[in-house]
Amino acid sequence: MSNWAAIPSPNLSAVNIGPLTLHFYALCIIAGIVIAVRIGDKRFVNRGGDLGDVATIAFWSVPAGIIGGRIYHVLTSWGTFSSPLDAIAIWRGGLGIWGAISLGTAGAWFGYKSLLKSKPQLPAFGVFLDALAPGVVLAQAMGRWGNWFNVELFGKPLMAPWALQVPFENRPNGYETFPTFHPTFLYESIWCVVVAILLIKADKAGFFEGAKSGTLFIAYISLYTLGRGVIELLRIDSSTQILGMRLNFWTSLLIFTGSTTWFVLRKVSQKR
Repeated sequence: MSNWAAIPSPNLSAVNIGPLTLHFYALCIIAGIVIAVRIGDKRFVNRGGDLGDVATIAFWSVPAGIIGGRIYHVLTSWGTFSSPLDAIAIWRGGLGIWGAISLGTAGAWFGYKSLLKSKPQLPAFGVFLDALAPGVVLAQAMGRWGNWFNVELFGKPLMAPWALQVPFENRPNGYETFPTFHPTFLYESIWCVVVAILLIKADKAGFFEGAKSGTLFIAYISLYTLGRGVIELLRIDSSTQILGMRLNFWTSLLIFTGSTTWFVLRKVSQKR
């Protein structure tokens, strides 16, 4: 059965360089941040911002996003920690996207308000979010590869050429006899890239022209949660269950419904 697996699990999740230990999960997150800042900076300049503004605001939004993501993960997965100290072991994985986006956006808003004091000519905060959205979802695509290095967040057993081969010691209880699983980290990474492309193409085509600032960011939330909700149906890692479904499925459904409704109302209002 192992011949089905086209995606092997890595043997290393970190590398030691002198006294330093570099965790690949963290490196994927850092690479994603760099991508988001560079793409966001270029797009924001085209919307009336200055080069370097996004990096300045990232000083506030990135730490806030990491803290928010970790808080969400800890609160929704508390029973999986063997000790309170495990709650801060971020290098082992565990950043809830909902907490990261929520607190990260709050941090960006605070940083933007501070920047406006010296640059009152900057556009509205919604314009900044629209500029940032494609880069953020690409950062999520990069960050998912950190789960691959940690051999985590895979889905149900699968026999297919693209299946992920999981070592015995990483298989969940009850799945020890299955060697290959859905590479849900890859599905989400691909979906995030698709969302980024759709947003950029629609933006260049003028789809958001005339809409209120922040509409593109709302579209990003709607599209991402659509794919995330479907992927949650495949995952088998430990999770809080509500009515037989994973917590993050319900969260995705709720946010998708709210953001899609908000987006449609904005488009209808724009046409009127």
